[in-house]
Amino acid sequence: MFIKKQIFHFSFIESFFLVPPPDILLVIMDLANPAKALFYALICTIASAFGGAVGYAIGYWGGRPAFNFFFRKGGKEKFEAVENLYNKYGTYAVFFSAFTPIPYKAFTIASGILNMNFWQFMLASFFGRGLRFFIVSIVLMLFGAAIKQYIEAVIIVSTIIIIAFYVIIYKKII
Repeated sequence: MFIKKQIFHFSFIESFFLVPPPDILLVIMDLANPAKALFYALICTIASAFGGAVGYAIGYWGGRPAFNFFFRKGGKEKFEAVENLYNKYGTYAVFFSAFTPIPYKAFTIASGILNMNFWQFMLASFFGRGLRFFIVSIVLMLFGAAIKQYIEAVIIVSTIIIIAFYVIIYKKII
């Protein structure tokens, strides 16, 4: 029970504070008990997405007023232009930051600052974090310690495949 609480807390805090990603602890736990690997991935996913909501709140209630104060003269138009772009493409940004080694915590706070739709943020967070943690856990369940050194490569290859998929869909839509 203690280790489940630790991975929950670590995954939660990592979404908005400067600590290493929970993948390290997830790998150790998956290798120690492969039968519970999917459960550990679920804990990481839920905790990380809810931690992302805290990061969003920090940005929304703390970061946004600070940005409004600092950009009150002459920068408001630029800020609004960035906000409009983020509202248009932010879901993709959050998903990719949640899935890839890009710092997710920066996007959780930025999403609040830039007033992204909260439910789109949460959906992108759950899918991105879930995909990341479940891929790690499934690969470790199937291949065990022999694959541990290749986990980052697996995440990078998966990222490339997902980006290529989105590029293909985007080109077909336009």
